[in-house]
Amino acid sequence: MFCFLLKYEVEGCEVIWAIKQKSISSTFVDPGAAQFFLSSLNKDKSKEEAPSKRLKYTLEDDKYLASSTTKLGGALGPDWSAHLHMTGSMQTSHQVHVEYLVEIQRLLSPEEFESAGLSESCVPESFICDKSWPVYVRLTNDKVYGCDFIVSATGVTPNTDPFLAGNQFSIAEDGGLKVNDHMQTTVQDVYAAGDICTVSWEVSQHWFQMKLWSQARQMGVYSAMCMVADDQKEDIQLDFCFELFAHCTNFFNYKVILLGRFNAQGLGNDYELLLRVTKDLEYIKVVLQNGRLQGAILIGETDLEETFENLILNQIDLTPFKEHLLEPNIDLEDFFD
Repeated sequence: MFCFLLKYEVEGCEVIWAIKQKSISSTFVDPGAAQFFLSSLNKDKSKEEAPSKRLKYTLEDDKYLASSTTKLGGALGPDWSAHLHMTGSMQTSHQVHVEYLVEIQRLLSPEEFESAGLSESCVPESFICDKSWPVYVRLTNDKVYGCDFIVSATGVTPNTDPFLAGNQFSIAEDGGLKVNDHMQTTVQDVYAAGDICTVSWEVSQHWFQMKLWSQARQMGVYSAMCMVADDQKEDIQLDFCFELFAHCTNFFNYKVILLGRFNAQGLGNDYELLLRVTKDLEYIKVVLQNGRLQGAILIGETDLEETFENLILNQIDLTPFKEHLLEPNIDLEDFFD
């Protein structure tokens, strides 16, 4: 997601975006939603700053912090660039060119580039060419681009190695530390949360684990509650945040909300999709199975998140209303109140 957001946040630069999938950000959204975003790739950024309603955490000076040179902050989140100035030397806002279905084949120094007798691919024509770059990239489609620096986004891999020596942790298939519904690992008094852990309990029908800052924060809060409850010998129920997958962020200045099985994860082929798309305004996709809402992608100011969240949790049979579910002139919130 960081690499996805960076394409929009950086200004005054030319960006070559090389991805190995057929569409941008396929981890989060379907090709249809990716197509909706493409028109925003090279648009000027809005100068308006919307107010942030997310929780903020600050560090106060104390004895420990005074002796430490490193202050650890919270998870990345959608506000990571709020106080950063990322502007290059170009007069235009930014330009982005996407190369699909490719990976990096080789990195070359200027000397290697010259000795190999290669020439730089110059697409689109408006991009700078015939310049000496500090590094060159050869892609698997044999195109070669020069650049000032490279940002590599390779996904999330649990970094468990520092904790394994001498400890009998149970490790999941993805390499994470297995945790139970109290966020406890298989080592006594050791809890784990966030990207390093993998849940091993039987999850809710509409929740699944995804390596996201929002889930990491929820797990961290719930882990603290479990620690206190276990220390005081109190019973604690699984937090409600594990009942329904929900993630809210911003892509290209659009509000993006992912709910439930938003890409029909785990539903097989027995489902149907309903779409409502208004160019440059909104993209709405709902996933239905047996007439019941299982997930949704909401892009833009749709004001449907609360209604769809309740419909997923309540599992109301929507078959009689299916044909009118996404009609813009119907107030779903009042209808299902």
